[in-house]
Amino acid sequence: MSLNTLIFFSCRRKILPTMVSHSELRKLFYSADAVCFDVDSTVIREEGIDELAKICGVEDAVSEMTRRAMGGAVPFKSALTERLALIQPSREQVQRLIAEHPPHLTPGIRELVSRLQERNVQVFLISGGFRSIVEHVASKLNIPGTNVFANRLKFYFNGEYAGFDETQPTAESGGKGKVIKLLKEKFHFKKIIMIGDGATDMEACPPADAFIGFGGNVIRQQVKDNAKWYITDFVELVGELEE
Repeated sequence: MSLNTLIFFSCRRKILPTMVSHSELRKLFYSADAVCFDVDSTVIREEGIDELAKICGVEDAVSEMTRRAMGGAVPFKSALTERLALIQPSREQVQRLIAEHPPHLTPGIRELVSRLQERNVQVFLISGGFRSIVEHVASKLNIPGTNVFANRLKFYFNGEYAGFDETQPTAESGGKGKVIKLLKEKFHFKKIIMIGDGATDMEACPPADAFIGFGGNVIRQQVKDNAKWYITDFVELVGELEE
């Protein structure tokens, strides 16, 4: 089997479950020259938009919308638009969230990112969340802002919510795959791995060369059932890099 064929069938179990062994997927991860992480419920333990909803007093309604969006039940852009219309976050509320309720890193992620960087693997954060929050997370992991792809909130001059930048690829379903395609074209990466908890992460493979589902914070059944490689602890991936 050619490497291209191996890569194509490494993304989702439902396409062809017997074509790629777990050991072959491990080799893809071990030899990757770039690894892309989802952020909410993957790199951090929370869903950033749900935490913002708490600050704004609309937590319950938004959490249900998030669950449906991450499970692939509704188009991501529609879900994002609906949730933000309900939250209406001001610039002050976003800043207060970061200052008073900063996101918590998932156990093991700091060591995993550090090990990857030691191996000269480029690490990217690709998120359907908000850039102001994701950049804060990136700074904790020594990931440069140029390696962050996320949605941008817009505010009026008085700080009130004015919408979001709908031109960002991460604002729509399939957006993470578009980012990975751009990364391949720009940097000529040969093997890119996507790691995340949600349907929008899984659908980024292809063009990602392999997908690793993560269920350490929340389990999305669709992802667990269809990911060829599914983990619940980043320690497993740290161990792969030590072998």
